[in-house]
Amino acid sequence: MSSQYDVIVIGTGPGGYETAIRSSQLGFRTAVVEKNKLGGVCLNIGCIPTKALLKSAEVMEHANHFSDYGLVLTGNVRPDFESVITRSRGVADKMNKGV
Repeated sequence: MSSQYDVIVIGTGPGGYETAIRSSQLGFRTAVVEKNKLGGVCLNIGCIPTKALLKSAEVMEHANHFSDYGLVLTGNVRPDFESVITRSRGVADKMNKGV
């Protein structure tokens, strides 16, 4: 492995991994330094998991207003927090594999 690089990218958040990909495409010898999981905070514990949690809340809110649209829901809508969190982590993990 060469120890000389044209570009060294520190961190693989949204800007970092895009920079690394583009630098490599342009022919630069590129190295990436990441101390945690690829994708950075946004992908792994910030933006993406939070958006997945918000989507679950949004779907629940829609379900609570089914009758406004002439739809009948038998029983109460209630969150299964363990499943909601599992889904949130799964969304982030799936996206992480694409980095």
